[in-house]
Order: sequence, then C-alpha cells, then structure tokens
Amino acid sequence: MNKLFYCKKKKSVLYKKPDVKSEHCKELIFGEIFIKLKAHKKFIYGYSKYDKYFGYLKKRDLGKYSKNNNYLVNTAKAYLYKKNKLNSKTSKFLYFNSKILVIKKDKEFYQCNLGWIRNQDIIPLKRIKSKDYLNNIDIFKNTKYLWGGNTNDGIDCSGLVQELMKNKLIKCPRDSQKQEVFFKKSINKKNIKRGDLLFWKGHVAIAINRRECIHAFSPYKKVIKMNIDKLISLLIKKSLKLSSIKRPI
Repeated sequence: MNKLFYCKKKKSVLYKKPDVKSEHCKELIFGEIFIKLKAHKKFIYGYSKYDKYFGYLKKRDLGKYSKNNNYLVNTAKAYLYKKNKLNSKTSKFLYFNSKILVIKKDKEFYQCNLGWIRNQDIIPLKRIKSKDYLNNIDIFKNTKYLWGGNTNDGIDCSGLVQELMKNKLIKCPRDSQKQEVFFKKSINKKNIKRGDLLFWKGHVAIAINRRECIHAFSPYKKVIKMNIDKLISLLIKKSLKLSSIKRPI
C-alpha cells in the first residue's frame, strides 16, 4: 500500500483530531510529502516528512506521491498561467516554499505539474546552497498572526522560523519548544548576531542584528520588528523570562 502522499492544495490544515473544529497544528503547502499511517473517514492520520509532525489531513487535500519535485517557489505567491504568456494569468497561485515538478522550460515561463509559472518565481532545489535563512524575511513583513499558520497569509512565531529555514532546505521542527531543544549551540546575549533565535516559554523571535529582532507576535497580531531589550522587558511583565539564545547555523 502506498503510504506516500503530497499536499495537492495550495495549503492544507493539519488537525490535532479528525475534526475541522479541532486545534490547528500547522499548515502543509503544495508539494509537501505526508506519510500515511491510517485512514479515518474523511481524514488521513500520519505525519509530514519534513518535520515529522503528526496529525490529521483531509483526504481530499492529498494526492498519491510518485515523482520527486525539482523546483521551489521563491516568492510570496507565484501565480499560475494557462499558457507561457503574461496575458494568460489565472487567479490560482502557490505559496512560498511550495514544491513543484518542472517538465518544460521556455524563455520566461516554465511548465510544471499545475500549468505555467514564471521562472523568476521559482528556484531549482539543487541550486539552493546559501544558509542565510533571512534572505526572504521581507516576504512575511506585516503578515497577520495566525496560530498554526505557515504562509504569508497568516503565520505564528515558530512557523515563521520554520518557513524561512525550509526555504534553505534546513531541518527545523515546527514548535518553538522543540526548536529550542533541536538547535544545540547556546549564545550569550552580548554575542548575539543576525539569525540567532531567542526563546521564551511558548515563543521564539529571530535576531536581525545585535539590537533588533523580528517575530510573529500575537499581542500585536502580526509579524513585527522590535528592539530586543524592549521585547525581553515586555515579556518579563507577562512572567516570561528569556530561556535561551540559540545559533542554528
């Protein structure tokens, strides 16, 4: 029995229970591989291959996986075209980090398993070598806060970290608690630099330099840039103490 599936929707919610009213654990986006463990009525229970996150996905959101994808969407939203012409643009799009199979190349457009897509919106997986995972941080500027979100239409603090790292093919757990354990190298606050992760109980922020950080912050309902010391003081008032600073790369 084929246990490998892929997300065939632009995004699909991974539920804690086989019920659309249950907690949203995270979102899978197009092309992500999901490993089936068992079927449950209109749902499939299993885990995402990338981060081994367990939960339930709707059966209708999954397709049987057969071929390896070779390109990654490298822009906020990559629109699909009916033909290899600008005037054939559709309303359909793929989110940042969606994985596709390119089967034909033209000058400005590539044909993939969903239609035509501009070549400037995608990147070959084999060409991803940089580990500067903050290269595309502007994609999430002012994105609204969404618990369990993984796209620039809505994201939470640990989802932001994961999507930025996923874009550079860096392994990263989904939850902040697991991220704090997964990344081993601890850093003193006075030595903080771009890309370091700051952890509190239930929260994570990313340093963009020695003084500032960026994070998806539920009280502000969006992804924002903040002074690190200000954030530390603000969370202390909520009885949340900075638990660690980790250097992932």
